[in-house]
Amino acid sequence: MTRDRGGVSVFAAIVTVPLLVLGGLLVVDGTGKLRAVQRADALAMEAARAGAQAIDPAQAVEGAAVVADPAAAAAAARAYLQRAGTGGSVTVTADGTQVQVTVHDTYQTRFLTLVGVTHMQATGHGQAALLHGVTDPEEGS
Repeated sequence: MTRDRGGVSVFAAIVTVPLLVLGGLLVVDGTGKLRAVQRADALAMEAARAGAQAIDPAQAVEGAAVVADPAAAAAAARAYLQRAGTGGSVTVTADGTQVQVTVHDTYQTRFLTLVGVTHMQATGHGQAALLHGVTDPEEGS
């Protein structure tokens, strides 16, 4: 019976080290995916802001409204995404007061490729609203 003494300690030492290494490698890819999602969100928000700057000059000059020109806003947002090296979808609301952007990106895994996972999808969302006023947004007149 004394021959088994300490056998569990050796087993635990042998198994613990690879499990800790595996956990660390998963953390690297998990953190990479989180960073990819944060980047996608940031790109979507910036693209929405770029699109929202494409206001309709005819309505703005007349003082009728400050709204985005839908075609120009969508083109500006898509151009921003293209310069950033990613793709996505752009929607301008019918009244031209909001630009919504969804970015689809991919994170290339570093260590999960060992188990067959080569990439993970990262999606980001951004929205910009056109507001008009000096200190507070004005209500419709």
